[in-house]
Amino acid sequence: MADIAVGQQVQPLVIETVDAEKMKIVAAILQDPNPIHFDVSVVQRLGYGERPINQGPVNMAWLIECAVRFAGGRDRLRRSRVRFLGNVFAGERVVVSGSVTAVDPADGVAELTLEATADGRPVLTGTVLVTI
Repeated sequence: MADIAVGQQVQPLVIETVDAEKMKIVAAILQDPNPIHFDVSVVQRLGYGERPINQGPVNMAWLIECAVRFAGGRDRLRRSRVRFLGNVFAGERVVVSGSVTAVDPADGVAELTLEATADGRPVLTGTVLVTI
C-alpha cells in the first residue's frame, strides 16, 4: 500500500442486479417493516414506480465494501461519511467507484472519495478514511 497516490482509481465494485428476493430476506433479518422493500403495490401507491426499493444500509455497505477491498481488510476502515442521493430499485445494476483524494503517510491513512450509481444514476456519495 506504500505506492498509493492522490488520483489513483479504486477498483470498482459491481452488483450486476439488485435482487428483490434478497430485499425481503434483509427486511426480515433487520425486522424492517417498511413495505417499500417487498410490496410493489405500496411502492406504486407512493409514486416510486414498479419495483421494490433496496434498503439504504445495504447500499451503504456496498460503498464501504469497495473501500475495504481497496485497503486490504475491514480492520483498515477508520471513518466513513455517506450521503444518500436516491433510491436503488430491484433489478438495477449498481457500480461503486472512486479515487484516492488524500494521502497522509505520517498518519498512515488515505482518504477515498466514492460514488455509487444505479443504472447510471448517482445514488450515494461518500468519503472513507482507511489505514494504509
